[in-house]
Amino acid sequence: MPTKTSDQIRNEFLDFFKEKDHLIVDSAPVVPKDDPTLLFTNAGMNQFKAVFLGEQEGLTEGGRIWKRAADTQKCIRVSGKHNDLEEVGHDTYHHTLFEMLGNWSFGDYFKEEAIEWAWELLVERWGLEPDRLYATVFEGNQKEGLPIDQEAIDLWKSKTTINHDHVLAFGKKDNFWEMGETGPCGPCSEIHIDLRPEEERKKVPGATLVNKDDPRVMEIWNLVFIQFNRKADGSLEKLPARHVDTGMGFERICAVIQGKTSNYDTDIFQPVIEEIAALSGISYGAQEDTDIAMRVIADHIRAVSFSIADGASPSNEGRGYVVRRILRRAVRYGWDRLGFKEPFMASLVPVLAAQFKHIFHELDSQKEYVQNVILSEEKSFLNTLGQGIELFNTMAEEGGSISGEEAFKLHDTYGFPIDLTQLMAREKGIDVDEAGFNRLMQEQKERARASGKFSAKSSAGIEWNILTEGDFVFTGYDELETEVKVRASGFKDGRNLLIFDKSPFYAEAGGQVADTGILEKGDIKVKITDVQKTTDGQVHFADNIPGDLSGSWIARVDAERRAEIEKHHSATHIMHAALREVLGKHVVQKGSLVAPDRLRFDFSHYEAVTLDDLEKIEMRVNEKIMENIPLLEERYISIDEAKSRGAMMLFGEKYGERVRVITFDPSYSVELCGGTHVNATGQIGYFRFIQETSVAAGIRRVEAITGKSADAYLRQEKDLLNHIKELIGIQKDPLKGIQELIDKNRSLEKELSKIQQQQSAGELDRILMNGKDIGGVKLFSANIEEGTMDSLKKMGYDALQKVKGNSVFVLASSDYEADKVYIMAAVTDDLISKGLKAGDLVSVLGRTVGGGGGGQPNLATAGGRFPDKIEEAFKAASEWVAGYKL
Repeated sequence: MPTKTSDQIRNEFLDFFKEKDHLIVDSAPVVPKDDPTLLFTNAGMNQFKAVFLGEQEGLTEGGRIWKRAADTQKCIRVSGKHNDLEEVGHDTYHHTLFEMLGNWSFGDYFKEEAIEWAWELLVERWGLEPDRLYATVFEGNQKEGLPIDQEAIDLWKSKTTINHDHVLAFGKKDNFWEMGETGPCGPCSEIHIDLRPEEERKKVPGATLVNKDDPRVMEIWNLVFIQFNRKADGSLEKLPARHVDTGMGFERICAVIQGKTSNYDTDIFQPVIEEIAALSGISYGAQEDTDIAMRVIADHIRAVSFSIADGASPSNEGRGYVVRRILRRAVRYGWDRLGFKEPFMASLVPVLAAQFKHIFHELDSQKEYVQNVILSEEKSFLNTLGQGIELFNTMAEEGGSISGEEAFKLHDTYGFPIDLTQLMAREKGIDVDEAGFNRLMQEQKERARASGKFSAKSSAGIEWNILTEGDFVFTGYDELETEVKVRASGFKDGRNLLIFDKSPFYAEAGGQVADTGILEKGDIKVKITDVQKTTDGQVHFADNIPGDLSGSWIARVDAERRAEIEKHHSATHIMHAALREVLGKHVVQKGSLVAPDRLRFDFSHYEAVTLDDLEKIEMRVNEKIMENIPLLEERYISIDEAKSRGAMMLFGEKYGERVRVITFDPSYSVELCGGTHVNATGQIGYFRFIQETSVAAGIRRVEAITGKSADAYLRQEKDLLNHIKELIGIQKDPLKGIQELIDKNRSLEKELSKIQQQQSAGELDRILMNGKDIGGVKLFSANIEEGTMDSLKKMGYDALQKVKGNSVFVLASSDYEADKVYIMAAVTDDLISKGLKAGDLVSVLGRTVGGGGGGQPNLATAGGRFPDKIEEAFKAASEWVAGYKL
């Protein structure tokens, strides 16, 4: 029987649960979109959190609510209790990024079906040997009043053909799952497999090795039975609806089915490993240290590539820093073990993209972008990696350990993440002072006043005064004034809150800011200052809450402000299309702001946008504005039809079956969008870029203005031009007039320089007539009024030409307003051979005036901040010369 490929194994898992009436869902991005509590998606259940927390009933698809689901989820575990980073590559089964196959029941089936189907798939479909399988169950916890999970034990024995002696009970640590300190939880049942040779199995029963960290007796599937809720006081209560959450490591099960002892020997990793071997010229399997390096790189390129594709580019904060750490760790292995002195990681991306394009298409569709981000990061790190490794080796040899200060220097100057320094230290058998490093990092953050804690909006703690209940309708696409009824009022953090039955006010979403306006009834007026979507509904923030909220009210949007927002939002769509047209199809939106006075747009691009390209994009946008393209708004298009039209959509965004499509020319700009727009592009008026900057590695940001903001900007430019004309003479062409002024200024500067040189020459001659003899050496010193460092150096070189021997020159000048001192020292060649060097002299003089200096033996300079100490410097020069015995 031919070996199954990993693609076949994955498809068979999904098809099996599709047969069992499960909805097959796509993997969520590894970068959680709406969960600030998570650094990365680390489990299959993350995207179903709202269902488990009771915030939604199930998954909606095809006109029904699904209570069963299955998928393969990309997961990353590199921090907290789920940190597998140090084991990656050194063993054969830990990974930073892995796939988690899973099936879920949301209040539908429970233990019986979960256990029965797991056994059916593993044994009957995939042909695993029943005698090699073990099932663990929860043994109970007397302290918490939890009995042994006898139900699971009985089901394993009655519903499967497992050897009854292979059903083992374990404690809370291994067989009781909890979402957090509070919330849903329950017992779990793990399936383990014994992969040892038959002879070893006869000698030592597999049951004694389960949960003992033996890589040959390992867990392959975890069935979690969520049946309790952990309350704030620590007690448990039964849930009204019981759930199933299972997770099976895809890489592990592939190794088992393909008969491999290492995950890295499966067809999941071999294509990348073969490419690394080809690039390095080293065969995989040749020796252990190069094998480890190849495994680390093969693993890390997956985590880095999918993270970048899902929106986490390398940076110095949060998720971005994790991506940077992983990438730099791989680059260092390539440098040290495989001889890669030039960028190589980026060239592995096409192999991954081709391998996963049928299941995780986001990498293939952003292949060029991901490659460019990785290449940029590699180049940056390689600039300092070699020097950093040399410095580390010196530190290790001299000190026998790495101090906090040394680790900090490696991080701050050479870009070594602390875990990379720790890894290199472990390889040499020495310690790193992590506490000292963390202290210095904290001090640096405090100095930089690093801010930036993100807090999510929440309705927790709001005391609502409910007047009526019912559904909500947004009318703002069709009208700016709506008759409404107030459903509820509330108060939180000093702000007044209102919920209506319907509303024309757009709530902040998709980068577009919220509408503002008025709520009125007769003479009563309430200002609406903000609108936000919450779990309680669309909440309107008001400047006051009237005593009587009954009856009908008029909700009126600030029409002028809305119009300016619409101009900027429609311009954003046109600009997005123009960016892709000029820069390439790799350009994908990564963030945006649409306000009444400006727009901001973050997008994937690997280098600064040139002024020439910005000009082309700006011209293209204005061409489309002048074409006055009418808006085509379609509110209930099927997601499949939108995709077939090539509509732009944000990866990771959750779209329903029906979507809203905004089109400005079907051949130019088609996007899924919930925002508000102009009726035709001509209403935008004019588009102008005002800034282009970097946000993070591989992420650029442009800011632009339209409408009234653009008009005001152009008027300011016109006023500035008129003012310039007045200054240079209104009859002249301003460009020609400015050029004439520049030329005249340069001519005057040359004349002034000539005069200053003549004056300096005369002043130098006077100085050379007044030398002081110190032990046979002539010392010439003087304070030059309004001298610059350049003029002092010029005088120094001239002095060396005029006086050929036995002389030292010290010239100084000061700028009292800026608290600056300039010092030049020169020494003739004959004295240099006797040990007198200008560089040594200015070191002394620089310290005297509160600064420092250096230079060549014959001429050197120093700077300082104490002009009133120039005379002390001259005295120090005399003492320095006198100190030499010629």
